[in-house]
Amino acid sequence: MHVLDFLNVEPRGQSWLQFSELALAFVLSSLIGLEREFRAKSAGLRTHTLVGVAAALIMLVSKYGFDDVIVRNSVMLDPSRVAAQIVSGIGFIGGGVIFVQRDVVRGLTTAAIIWLTAGVGMACGAGLPLLALFVAAGHFIVVFGYARLAQRILSEQSEVHVRYTPGKGAVEKVMQMCTGRGYAVLDLALEHDQSVEEDETRAIHFQVSGRRGIEALVVAIADIKGVVAARIASAQHGKE
Repeated sequence: MHVLDFLNVEPRGQSWLQFSELALAFVLSSLIGLEREFRAKSAGLRTHTLVGVAAALIMLVSKYGFDDVIVRNSVMLDPSRVAAQIVSGIGFIGGGVIFVQRDVVRGLTTAAIIWLTAGVGMACGAGLPLLALFVAAGHFIVVFGYARLAQRILSEQSEVHVRYTPGKGAVEKVMQMCTGRGYAVLDLALEHDQSVEEDETRAIHFQVSGRRGIEALVVAIADIKGVVAARIASAQHGKE
């Protein structure tokens, strides 16, 4: 009798509406993942698509998966706890893409976007497509628009002079330090100074362009093994 009742009951939460919500989560999370894939990030198309669709599915399970338990047996429970686990569970994935290389933290933006993708999937599963579309569009505005805006408003260009001891890979480490902190290196040149050659050191000068705070970069360069001294020669703020 119980089996017949089950066959005669139209299953809730498995209509074309729910399939369309899953499809929307699939499309939006795929678009976000494509942006990460084009930038060659650690979490790309597949990761973001799976996160978004899985979050949408868990939301649907939270909405429709406990109707029989609540109605038939009058069990008092909170199905929203299932959806709440997405918020805590996604932290493990986000934490996995964040890593520290020397003193440079990488993966924070990707982790935040994974978090956002889960939210987009949850909105789709909750039947809030307009919110999901708005947040997905906001993601592209932030990623593509804010980077240029920050570069235009907060950019700084300075000329840096570095004296180093040859044979210790200091120049390569200096370049890695600059690019690792998000600065572009321009016009690298070797200084020809007879006094420098006599004390067995060499000197280079170059321009760096990037966010403000180049003073901290120069201090970090001075701490590199093989670097004798580092200083800023001139600076231009707000360069477009």
